Amino acid sequence: MGIREFSSGVSPSTITLSTATPPTTPSRFTLVDYGVCILLLVVSLAIGLFYARRGRGQDTVRQFLLADRSMGSLPVALSLLATFQSAVALLGVPGEIYRSGTEYWFLGCSYFLGLLVPAHIFIPIFYRLNISSAYEYLELRFTKVVRLCGTLTFIFQMVIYMGVVLYAPALALNAVTGFDLWGSVLALGIVCTVYTSLGGLKAVIWTDVFQTVVMLLGQLAVVIVGAVKVGGLRHVWDVAAQHGRISGIDLNPDPFVRHTFWSLSFGGVFMMLSLYGVNQAQVQRYLSSRSEKTAILSCYAVFPCQQVVLCVGCLIGLVMFVYDLDHPLAPEQAQVSSDQMVLYFVMEVLGELPGLPGLFVACLFSGSLSTISSAFNSLATVTIEDLIRPHFLSISEQRATLISKVLAVVYGLVCLGMAYISSLMGPVLQAAISIFGMVGGPLLGLFCLGIFFPCANSTGAVVGLLAGLIMAFWIGIGSMVSSMTSNTVLPPHNGTGFPSYRNTTDVTMTTMMPSAVFRPTGLQRFYSLSYLWYSAHNSTTVIVVGLLVSFLTGGTRGQPPNPQTIYPVLPRLFALLPISCRNRLPCRDYCQDLSYETDKIPEKISNGKLTGCGKEELVVIPEQGHIQEDHGHAFILQETSL
Repeated sequence: MGIREFSSGVSPSTITLSTATPPTTPSRFTLVDYGVCILLLVVSLAIGLFYARRGRGQDTVRQFLLADRSMGSLPVALSLLATFQSAVALLGVPGEIYRSGTEYWFLGCSYFLGLLVPAHIFIPIFYRLNISSAYEYLELRFTKVVRLCGTLTFIFQMVIYMGVVLYAPALALNAVTGFDLWGSVLALGIVCTVYTSLGGLKAVIWTDVFQTVVMLLGQLAVVIVGAVKVGGLRHVWDVAAQHGRISGIDLNPDPFVRHTFWSLSFGGVFMMLSLYGVNQAQVQRYLSSRSEKTAILSCYAVFPCQQVVLCVGCLIGLVMFVYDLDHPLAPEQAQVSSDQMVLYFVMEVLGELPGLPGLFVACLFSGSLSTISSAFNSLATVTIEDLIRPHFLSISEQRATLISKVLAVVYGLVCLGMAYISSLMGPVLQAAISIFGMVGGPLLGLFCLGIFFPCANSTGAVVGLLAGLIMAFWIGIGSMVSSMTSNTVLPPHNGTGFPSYRNTTDVTMTTMMPSAVFRPTGLQRFYSLSYLWYSAHNSTTVIVVGLLVSFLTGGTRGQPPNPQTIYPVLPRLFALLPISCRNRLPCRDYCQDLSYETDKIPEKISNGKLTGCGKEELVVIPEQGHIQEDHGHAFILQETSL
């Protein structure tokens, strides 16, 4: 899950942050390799400086935070892909396949609904409201208190996330290759801070495009060279099948089984929605598109890109497994995590080809840069739009833009500080990583509560969010504590054949396989819920508790929400029925009215008034974009026409 142990689907247990010293191997980095890494940083910095110079004289918040709503679908799509394709995911996916087999590959089935729903529900609502921050929606739908709760939750999530995503890969890289730990952390943090604070979102998006290409080239180099050395991809597939690493479709409905077809295909949908539907980093990219259609097309374009990235990552894991059978990558008794095994494999396979080890390290650097730059930019956006401008209504555009740039620098320094704190946390670092995934589900539930349930009120939204967060931390932390104190290890793979027991190293502890599978009971059973169901479970908790509290507190009390903030689920479903059936529905008039209102797109702004919004007449303050209330509804409007 972006650090992606949850967001990409990589289990938290797949990513090891052990302080144990792994077996050392001589660094094979040459001057060419270092040159490739430096070139990546220089080009990324140059892109930021180019857009900073090009945008001089047009310093507005809209340009800095939304790229002046001028981006095309392809760069936005590649940026969407890169945002949560962190270095942890680049190491975690091959490590998962190496350790557990190809069952994880079925996660690709979740990408269809996980991107289709944002394209046709979330993007139209956010884009038509003409907002800058996703959390502005929460005020339009509920109240300022709900907006503040959502904003603070997101800031907490991202601040912890960006420090760990910078430090964790550098730690693994240092352990395997001898690459300087703090040199790489400081270089990445400083370069990213500079180009994000100077070039704004446009620089971030175009550097994401460049870094996506680098990531793909680095991964392809590993697959091609590795496959050649072991006898080709057909041989890789045959050997993996013989050793039980090619998984069939497991239709077991048990949610406590780590990986099944259902958890990957349907649990993964909620995980994708928490990322591509309501996460500010992604919403901001949708809003930077030149039109709503462009934003939707960019979401569609991510689908094949995600499939390619998943396929390449899985192939690396299979090639690594077959290579390790004949050329052990580490001593059998060594405590080596799966992400470190990936790096051992890369250095072993590419070490004889100058420049290619540097290309893969540049690939990891690209993953870190694309992720933390998105974090800086999105954090600066929610801070200025949700915490500062609502309380300082007279602030000018020029000053707001300057504050946004300063905030990007401040969050860059916070990222470096969090990386340092991560280095002191030791085993607790695993909990810090998992927090990112724990928070995504409740935030998804909060937005779904507002979008799909017109009867939900602000009290239900706040209580539901708190309940979802409590449930998320209870299960997540309980699961980690339970796994640390357990003396048994579950079978490490989901293959259809017999596993190879040459490597029995689990990712969190090295221990021999138990003779019998441990069956947890009671709370232990509850804590063994598959991590792929976390987002679904936590978001459902928010919705159920939110609806219950809303019902007990009187619902909307005769003040229906703004139709532009609601997606009419029932009217859309009833529209599929024959006309004769629809005419018999007791709620047909309400459904038709709601569907009509939500389908109408604001047409233009004329003489300070927004037309084309149904019955509401909205007054616009062009320069500040303040909230104006009319007939009990609140709207945030920008100065540009739609």
